[in-house]
Amino acid sequence: MRDLIPRGRAAALSLILAASLAAAPALAADVEVAGVRVPGQMSEGGHALELNGAGLRTKFVVKVYVAALYASARSQDAKALIDSDEPRRMRLQLLRDVDSKSLDAALQEGLRDNTDKQEHAALQQHANRLSALMAEIGSAREGDVIDLDFDARGVTITDNGKQRGRIDDPAFARALLRVWLGDNPAQSSLKKALLGTP
Repeated sequence: MRDLIPRGRAAALSLILAASLAAAPALAADVEVAGVRVPGQMSEGGHALELNGAGLRTKFVVKVYVAALYASARSQDAKALIDSDEPRRMRLQLLRDVDSKSLDAALQEGLRDNTDKQEHAALQQHANRLSALMAEIGSAREGDVIDLDFDARGVTITDNGKQRGRIDDPAFARALLRVWLGDNPAQSSLKKALLGTP
């Protein structure tokens, strides 16, 4: 029985396939942080997102949540990630029960710490909107997942797959991402972990 593909052509195809596989970018692998499996890839609005980094948020030695940052392309440049127009996701998986007021207070503190007074005053209406969306979540339980999806127009807040709402303001989206990646982040070790830096 004849070969369906001549031997010379089959060898050439094998070489082309091997070369294309070698050139393909390596997919981010799943990782484990504080016993939580963090997926290496996600999809948002039809866009493939790769895990940029993940780490543990603690407060007074208490484990609060595992944070994972996803981006269209991995980067260790905090400013580039904050200013990007490409889709990004900050996923928070809670490791303990947290009432939404406490979670919102931490986010509001992070906004104040990483935004100058004039800009913060200009963004106050959006900060209030964030508080209202967090109040809708109510008491978050251990294992709950809160997603903050950033894009060129703003940020969408989702908990356990249920979309709570959007804040359409790129400046506010950048300010919110600075809570973790700004000059005065919620936790320096967490910022390093999210950026994938040693």
